Amino acid sequence: MGLAIPVTFLILFVSMLGVISITYYFAIERVNAGSQVLKVSMAKQYMDSLDDSVLSVVWQSGSSRTMVFGDCGGALNVQPSSNPLIINVIDGSTISDTVFNASVGQTIYELPYSESADTGLYLKGDSRVTMNQSGSVITQLYIQNGLEHPEILLRYRIVTSATTSGIENNKTVNNLRIYVVNLNSSQDIGVMGEIPLRISCKDIENTLTTYNISYQPTSLTVAASLGGIDGQVSIPISSTAYGAIINVKLVVSNVKIERWVR
Repeated sequence: MGLAIPVTFLILFVSMLGVISITYYFAIERVNAGSQVLKVSMAKQYMDSLDDSVLSVVWQSGSSRTMVFGDCGGALNVQPSSNPLIINVIDGSTISDTVFNASVGQTIYELPYSESADTGLYLKGDSRVTMNQSGSVITQLYIQNGLEHPEILLRYRIVTSATTSGIENNKTVNNLRIYVVNLNSSQDIGVMGEIPLRISCKDIENTLTTYNISYQPTSLTVAASLGGIDGQVSIPISSTAYGAIINVKLVVSNVKIERWVR
């Protein structure tokens, strides 16, 4: 009888220790999970801020902006040599030209592990790689599956605009502009932790190609392949019985992302 009481207390003590250990384990796991969710949220905000910085300089040659990309527990990767872009213009008759073929770069933030990273979510833009709407969102900012962890991808899609400007030599003049944001002059960066960045617009290149045709096309297709994803838009073309003049201007803004020494 005298031995039974200490044994009972020993069993209760061990059981209590087990309950405390399990409770502590789940509490720590919950805190860690909450911390990871916070880091993912911070990474989204910093990538959004980086995009805002690019958009603030993109069409202003010589302009620049600085920011500090905070430590969100993952790794920032600026990849100037990735993200190949090919742009073709086609009218289904005699016009079939490649007007751009180069890598335009992209920025990726590799997220820390999280069960709620919202893979597939577009934070800005959508899945289309080319747009023909005035005021279209040129940004593609979304969460995708990386090799090891989910990651936030920032890149820029193609936007076109079209106008007509009267008659020349009895033919309707059509003006098509294709806008490209090119990050391939950026510094190749792969780093964890806090990093100060400088974003600048080095210059803006304009390349004009004119098609003077004697038939009456109804549209011109701008077909793009961005990072292996294809898309196209159809641009209405105005003409007379004598044909049409189509001016295709490629506008390329060369934006550089680099480490900034404060």
